[in-house]
Amino acid sequence: MNDTSARTPGPGGLSRRDFLRGSAGAAAGALTPTALPLAAPAALAEAGPTPLGPGPVKITLNVNGADMTTRVEPRVTLLDALRNYLDVTGCKRVCDRGSCGACTVMLDGKPVYSCTTLAVEAQGKPIKTAEALMDGGKLDAVPEAFHEHDAQQCGFCTPGFVVALRAALDKNPKATPAEIEEALAGNICRCGTYEQMRQAVAALCGARKEG
Repeated sequence: MNDTSARTPGPGGLSRRDFLRGSAGAAAGALTPTALPLAAPAALAEAGPTPLGPGPVKITLNVNGADMTTRVEPRVTLLDALRNYLDVTGCKRVCDRGSCGACTVMLDGKPVYSCTTLAVEAQGKPIKTAEALMDGGKLDAVPEAFHEHDAQQCGFCTPGFVVALRAALDKNPKATPAEIEEALAGNICRCGTYEQMRQAVAALCGARKEG
C-alpha cells in the first residue's frame, strides 16, 4: 500500500514527512555547540601556569635561608620533599593528614602543615623548620623555654609546637598566654605534656595575663 498521507501536503503546504524532517534538523542544530575561534598560543600562555608532571620536575626550595634543588613528582608534599629528598628531618610525620601539627613549618612567615602542602607550591617562599630556631649559635628562646620547663616527652610533636609558637610570637610579640594557646590549637601532644608547655609559654610571655 502506498503511504500517500506521508506525501500529502498539509494545511501549511508541507507534507508530514517534510515537517518531521525539518523538525529533526532544527533539534539537531539546537544541540550542536557554536563553533568558537581557537585561542592563540599567547592567549593560552596567559590563561594560567604551565602544567607540571606527571614525571619528576626540578624545583628549588629556600629552606632555612639556603636554596636547595631537587627533582620531585608534582604530587610530592612539602613534608616528603624536606624529609626524603633534602634530608631536612626536623618536621615529623605523625598523622599525615593535617590534624596533629607535628609537621608544621613556617612558609613565608606563616605556620602551615607541610603534609598537606605541595612542594611545588612552596617555591619562591622562605621555608623555616625547627632547625632554623637558633640565635647566634644558641637555641632560640622558644625551644630553650621548652627545654627549661621539660615541655616534651617523646619529641615527635615538639618541632611542630616550637615552630608554631615562634610564628605566633613573631606575629604578636606581646601575645598573652591565652592568645598563644589559641595559636597552638592546631597542634596536638599525644603524650599530654600540656602543663609543662603552659609553663614554657608563661615564661616566654613574661607571665603576662590577658587584659
